[in-house]
Amino acid sequence: MQPHHIRDVLLTEEQIRRRIDELVHELAGSCCGDNVVLIGILRGSFMFLADLVRGLYRQGARPRIDFITLESYGVGTASSGTVRMTKDVGEEIAGADVLVVDDILDTGRTLRFAQLALLEKGARTVRTCVLLDKPARRVAPFQADYVGFTIADRFVVGYGLDYDSHYRELPYIACVTFAPGAARA
Repeated sequence: MQPHHIRDVLLTEEQIRRRIDELVHELAGSCCGDNVVLIGILRGSFMFLADLVRGLYRQGARPRIDFITLESYGVGTASSGTVRMTKDVGEEIAGADVLVVDDILDTGRTLRFAQLALLEKGARTVRTCVLLDKPARRVAPFQADYVGFTIADRFVVGYGLDYDSHYRELPYIACVTFAPGAARA
């Protein structure tokens, strides 16, 4: 028997598409300025960011786009609470209105770190947009400005989220079910 399976679809491709269309309308006014930068947190945000940017384009927005990579160090699957930037922005963000886009808001540490780091670089404003918010796992006081869906404390994959570098390509979000005794990586 496999140590896990991906059968339980939490959010369908259609549900995700509809909610992204709604988010685009919520974001459109604030993303149409002359100095707007959307920054995706790699790797999980790439699908979400791409769909947001295409939707914003249809609304007349022409933001600059960049990515950062952040890592959290810990033993096994537990974070130590320390976040480190391993790929910084290449775009000039001093004076810019920045929207940080991420796949999931979990503990709050990563997005809080990103927000503070970008403000230190001189961003005029830094707002956040996440596809999924999992408040049950929050350890740092942080709330995203824009949220696609709030979900329960389940291990999920698809639409950019992975398990052991697999399942990012799924066009939907599914719950990972682990066999009894199977380790979560």
